[in-house]
Parts: sequence; structure tokens; C-alpha cells
Amino acid sequence: MNNISVKNLFDFKKTPLNLLLAFVTLVLLGAFIGGIINFFVHGHESYNVTRQHPWGLLIIMYIFFVVSSTGLCIISSIGHVFGIEEFKIIGKRAIAGAIITLVAGFAVIAFEIGHPIRMVIYNVLTPGFTSAIWWMGTLYGIYLFFILLEFFFLTIKVDHKWSKIFGTAGLLAGLSAHSNLGAVFGFMIARPTANGVFYPVYFIITAMITGCYLIYLMYGFKYRNNYPPEVKAMFLKLNKILGMLIAILIFFEGWKIITALYGAMPEKSATILKTATSPEFMYGEVLLGMLIPFIVILFSNAKAIKPMVYASFLGMIGIFFMRYDLVHDTLIYPMQKLKITEYQLAPTWIEYFPSPTEFAIGFGGIGLAIFLYYLSEKLFDLDPDKN
Repeated sequence: MNNISVKNLFDFKKTPLNLLLAFVTLVLLGAFIGGIINFFVHGHESYNVTRQHPWGLLIIMYIFFVVSSTGLCIISSIGHVFGIEEFKIIGKRAIAGAIITLVAGFAVIAFEIGHPIRMVIYNVLTPGFTSAIWWMGTLYGIYLFFILLEFFFLTIKVDHKWSKIFGTAGLLAGLSAHSNLGAVFGFMIARPTANGVFYPVYFIITAMITGCYLIYLMYGFKYRNNYPPEVKAMFLKLNKILGMLIAILIFFEGWKIITALYGAMPEKSATILKTATSPEFMYGEVLLGMLIPFIVILFSNAKAIKPMVYASFLGMIGIFFMRYDLVHDTLIYPMQKLKITEYQLAPTWIEYFPSPTEFAIGFGGIGLAIFLYYLSEKLFDLDPDKN
């Protein structure tokens, strides 16, 4: 563990990119604190969620962060759990990112729950074994415990047998927690758009893609396109893995849309048709999240490195829209029962747009994650051991 001081904390290269990132991080952290203060003053009235649309941006950002955490954990396990040589160099950095993004997700969701401390207490005292949300919270707690131990044993640079044991346990807990998070949506019988086996598998695939994007961004920012041979070798392997994962995701998404439209279930087909033609889906989820990175990999024969760093930045924007569409599109079909009369209009689609407080806390979580990652870079040696 490195020594750190206030002077050392602000000791970094004052390049334009670094200064811009520092400014953005401070702005986001300020927004996060301001949003929290406004929440404590006005409570849930400061959010634009309603009884018809009860899940908002904070739920979306929570899913965004935990998807990132699980993805980084899965990708890191390729090296020090499964023993693939090229991926051993990313172990500590990826696990540190997994811990940080999970903590950021917990920080954001804490201000959606309302009483997070009470939730933790009664989560233990009165467990709900038939509740997917109870299992989600419990499994993510177990997952955090294991990856903290994994990072500890990776950092102390002794026998890595224990880091592999806890890495395996963390991987299993992360996969369980994340697929269970997908089941929270899949178990929603009242929402045919989400109900079924699609989301538990979909969550794992998108988590792995997100983890790949974040690895590109971490190492792209660290080396600024001047990569050592071992990082280049890792990226060339990662290109192939990411290309395969995106192809599978495109296949999954395509069949999800086709089966919904072909079956013509009144709510399901209407919702899918509306959402699949929306700009958020077409330009955010499909173009940025899948097509641009896939095209870069495909046309470079999986050998592009520098373009993939930029494509991964766009991909992370697309991942946000995937999470936004996941939550918002599940809730847009009106559920209220109306007694239709001759002169009564049918219910319209439910619309939602986040409030300033939701934006401040939700996107402020990104600032929190960047700041914690910067601290971890200062406190710990995240590079591989030089044996």
C-alpha cells in the first residue's frame, strides 16, 4: 500500500485530458452532494417517479453500476481464476474497478430505498426467501465480501492461492447475484415485455460486454495508446471475446423483437414495437452500444486497439441507454384498469423524464466512481507483480 498525502493526491500530470477529467469529476461529485442535500430536504418529492412509473434514473444507474462490477469481475477471472496468461495482468485493476463500481451502485440506490440502514437490518432479521429482490441484496453483499478478500490477497503479493479461491467464490456469487437481478425483471408476470427467461441470461452477456469496454477505457487512459507488448497481447484476445459477445447479444435482441412481434400479444408486441423504433434504442442501444464496436472489430479482423478505446467510450454510452430502456420500456404500458365508455379515450403511454435531483445523484455516482478509482490508483499498486 502506498503512502498518500494531500500533496500527493493532487500530484498528477497536468495534461489537457487529465485536467478535463478532473474538472468533470469535481463537477459530478458536487452534483452528487447537492442532489443528496436536496433529497434530505424534499424527500422523494424531488424525484419524478410516480405510482405508474415507480422506477427512475436511480434504479437505472444502480443497474448500470452493478452490471459494470459484475462484468469486470468476470473478465478479470479469465486470468487469475482460469489461468489464461494474457489476462493475468488485469487482475488487480479489474477487481478494484469491480469493487468501486459496486460501491457507487450501492451509494446511488441508497437514496432510492429511503431507509438503507433499516433495510440492511431487516434483510437479516426477516429474510424473504421467496423474494428475488431480497436475494439480489443478499447475493450482492456476499459478492462484495468475496471480491474485497480477493483484492486483499492480490495486493499483499504473497501466495496467490487464496486470491484464486476468493476470486472463484466472487465470480460464482457475482454470476448468481447478477442473473438474479435479471430475474427481478423476468419474474414480473404483470409485465409481459419483461417476463420470461430472457433477462437473467441477457444481464450476464451485457455485463461481460460492459467489463470489456471498461478494460479498454482503463488501459487506454493509463497508457494513452503507447501500450507495452503484454497489454497489446491482452487486447488482441479481448477483441475476439468482445466480438463474439456482441454478436451473441445482437442475436438475442433480434429474436426478442421478432418473437414479440410475431406472437402479437397485445401489451408485449405494442410495447416492443414502440421501444424498438425509439431513438434511445436505435441510436443509443444499437448503434453506440453494439454496432460501432462490432464493426470496428469486424473490419479490423479483431486487431484494432486504439479505435476500440474510442469505440468503448461510445459503447459505455450505449450501455447506459440499454439500462435506461430496460427500466423505462418495462413501465411505459399503462396498467390502470379503466371502464371504457363510448366517449372515453384509451389510456396513453406512460412518460418519464428524470428530475434535476435524480440527474445529480445518478450521474454524480459516475463522479464518485472515477474519484474512488483515482484514489485506488494512488493508494495501491494496481499493476501486475514483477516476478
